Amino acid sequence: MQPPVPAPGPAAVSALPLKPALVALIAAFGLWISLMPPAGLTPTQAQTLGIVLLTLTLWGTAVVPGYLASMIFFSAVIVLHLAPAEMVFAGFGSTAVWLIVSGFVIGAAISVSGLGQRLADLIAPMLTGSYPRLIGGLMLVSMLLGFLMPSSVGRAVVLVPIGMALADRVGFGPGSKGRIGIAAVLAIGCNMPSFAILPSNIPNMVLTGAAETIHGAHFGYMEYLLLHYPVLGIAKGLATVLLVIWLFPARITESTDHATSDSAPRAKVSGAVQARVAVILLATLALWMTDSLHGINAAWVGMIAASLLLMPKIGVVTPPAFKASVDFGLLMFVAGALALGTLVNVSGLGALLGQALEQLLPLDHGAAALNFMSLSVMSTVTGLFTTVPGVPAVLTPMAGDLAAQTGFDLRAVLMTQVVGFSTILFPYQISPLVLAMQLSGERLGHLLRITLPLAVVTVTLLMPLDYLWWHLLGWV
Repeated sequence: MQPPVPAPGPAAVSALPLKPALVALIAAFGLWISLMPPAGLTPTQAQTLGIVLLTLTLWGTAVVPGYLASMIFFSAVIVLHLAPAEMVFAGFGSTAVWLIVSGFVIGAAISVSGLGQRLADLIAPMLTGSYPRLIGGLMLVSMLLGFLMPSSVGRAVVLVPIGMALADRVGFGPGSKGRIGIAAVLAIGCNMPSFAILPSNIPNMVLTGAAETIHGAHFGYMEYLLLHYPVLGIAKGLATVLLVIWLFPARITESTDHATSDSAPRAKVSGAVQARVAVILLATLALWMTDSLHGINAAWVGMIAASLLLMPKIGVVTPPAFKASVDFGLLMFVAGALALGTLVNVSGLGALLGQALEQLLPLDHGAAALNFMSLSVMSTVTGLFTTVPGVPAVLTPMAGDLAAQTGFDLRAVLMTQVVGFSTILFPYQISPLVLAMQLSGERLGHLLRITLPLAVVTVTLLMPLDYLWWHLLGWV
């Protein structure tokens, strides 16, 4: 259940009309594009662009809930015959949606059984000495789990309930800065550093698959890790920790820690039940970690685990707990995001966007640093419209032409996509961020306070640092 949202202060109230005004402005602009298609766009593409701009604005501003924005998107696309229904609603059959469903159930089992609290008690002595140690330790655990578990959703499902139990233990109540900081660092830590680990995020796999299919380019695990992890993993993880500590300051006192650890309510579940949940969770982790051996998709492994956890006399998630844990609105949002990315690509808008960015951004032989930044920013901007998993589908076919313009090796051009699509501005761009905040019970808008400044730090500091690292390795 979501905690009550506190009333906005005077500054927030005065700023509220800006979002509806922005939505109205984008809606009017989208309608104008639809009725008067710009040169180079077919009427269908113009209508698609108008709907896409409105949907992205609704998601980004949160003027309406994400599921309502998705319903508006679904309705407009179907009524205007912009895409067949089977394509529009294909997201509901995707592995991402069912991985999220199983994630809700596994997360509920960890919390309801008290297993999250027990694990929190075990690691608390190592992390709760101070707030910076807690935030930094949770980031480190998230990053280490990225090497073991190939699913961002799976990592969030395991760690967020433990993080919230730690928040309870040290007295960080719902809506407090400390609790929001824990939720934010886990959401980002379970997702962003793993962009630098080849099999640990879906966009990475989409990119390498497309690169091999279209260009015959291959990337090894260690080669990929050495190229990306020092900056996109370690440096960005450190930047995230510093931003969380700065933007959501909190303090853990010794008296607060002891008081909450003694008085925190415990789930009245037997140790045998906790052990059973732990066995199911460990088996699930083992299957997730060895997916390259058995070939079973992480989503179906999760569904088997969820079925066991829901089963009477075996699991611990009762029907009321299941209804409370699974957020259908989030599933609507994710399905909408998947459909939007597909529609942008199928309509040809993705290719047009890539070509427009290719013309706008400075690309020239001999300007290696500028080319690196331009290619990376191209990937970042594309992800705003296609969502992150759609970036490789748009930019990979263009890699040969971009290599010719910049003088970069083809493989270097392909790898700049990782630098770009790992730079997230808005949480809607990648569903694991949304899921993690949902599991934490904290508002998604809080995460935006981290992603936007982190994107600024990435573009102004980490991208130039990454260029120097690539230059040292001989990639540019």
